[in-house]
Amino acid sequence: MSSVWTIPYWETAYRLFMAVLLGGLIGWERERDAHPAGFRTHILVCLGSALIMLISIYGFSEFMKEENVRADPARLAAQVVSGIGFLGAGTILRHGLTVSGLTTAASLWVVAGIGLAVGAGYMFGAVLTTILALVSLELLNRLEKILVRRHRLKKIVVSVRDEPGKLGEIASLLGRMGASIRKVTIDEGDLEDDWLNISFTIRLSEEISTTQILEEVRRVTGVKEVRSG
Repeated sequence: MSSVWTIPYWETAYRLFMAVLLGGLIGWERERDAHPAGFRTHILVCLGSALIMLISIYGFSEFMKEENVRADPARLAAQVVSGIGFLGAGTILRHGLTVSGLTTAASLWVVAGIGLAVGAGYMFGAVLTTILALVSLELLNRLEKILVRRHRLKKIVVSVRDEPGKLGEIASLLGRMGASIRKVTIDEGDLEDDWLNISFTIRLSEEISTTQILEEVRRVTGVKEVRSG
């Protein structure tokens, strides 16, 4: 069995550079949209996973010569799969009523798997997984936006004075006008600021337009600005 001392240097370098390339491709997609974990984070996760897999396969071959010693290359790899959950959890953020970062956490988990595959020399699986991940993150994201527009989902952002009951007052107004609220995000800004930015994702009926919604919300007492997101 090969060891870290006998495996060719070019083979080690090839696998580690492939981990940087494949992890960087997915990280670049996350970086462009300013997600919590971007280009460098994905590269480091993939690179580290590949190195751990190399050590797991080739790092302990010298001990295999002893009696009653069994090799299990999957043991270190299993720790990567479970340990990546801690890093992924750090990318999941909660803003008001909205939770974001789940897709980025999933991409980190996939990148860790890609790194393990590269470290094991399974390049076909690693490259194909990278392609499929990019398709899921990029093309399906565009498809989702198209479907959102088709179903008349609109986003409006309301800058309102931080007073009790304002969120409920605006939500009630939207309901009376026939708009169905799908998601609400609250940006509190600075603690000393008296204003809140509330984002509503709403589904409009055929009888009402976004312009009508904006005009009615502007009339609410305490509203400073309303815009379509």
